Amino acid sequence: MTNRVSLPGVDRRTVLVGAGGAAVALGLGMFPFEALAADTVPMEELMKPGELPELTLGPAEAKVVVVEYASMTCGHCARFHKTVFPQLKEKYIDTNKIRFIMREFPLDNLAAAASMLARCSGDEKAFPLIGVLFDKQADWAFVKTNPVPALMEIAKQVGFTQESFEACLKDDALLKKILAQRERAANVLGVNSTPTFFVNGTKIAGEVSLETFSKAIDPLLAG
Repeated sequence: MTNRVSLPGVDRRTVLVGAGGAAVALGLGMFPFEALAADTVPMEELMKPGELPELTLGPAEAKVVVVEYASMTCGHCARFHKTVFPQLKEKYIDTNKIRFIMREFPLDNLAAAASMLARCSGDEKAFPLIGVLFDKQADWAFVKTNPVPALMEIAKQVGFTQESFEACLKDDALLKKILAQRERAANVLGVNSTPTFFVNGTKIAGEVSLETFSKAIDPLLAG
């Protein structure tokens, strides 16, 4: 079962930052989908440059490219990054067999805020911060109280100050780029749930195992 795109509630549509509790509305409203149902996407379309730099691991010249669309508040995405991704990294990324690209597809404002923090952390810190955010997802994504203090504690681990933390969450230009990426993924590539993966353009949605990836990747490496 995958996470369909919807807003769980009003409390997740606004992220509060600042000592004074000033509200920063990130503007992630309900998102109507007319997503494509295609099982494959042309590589030139999948890899078309967007406004955001790609978050990548592995060599640019790799024969196989795996693209993930994920939401930071998606429980299935967190399980993938905690269980399957380390295996995928060891077998295929660390051995320079594939290029892995992660793209943001926020399901709500809190997910958008977490993605913004990963982007603001800097290229070398983005994946480590994403890993920590997924690992500690229960501490900030599903709490009934204000999630910002927990996010701040995690962000401090990669060098954020209170000032840089608040500045990041108020970066309207960055938010618009993330939302534009999400909109294109839905309307052009047919993404309507998280996590969604593309292996050289072939779509794989839902919770996947290393075996699932191997069945898709190995024939491409051998071909």
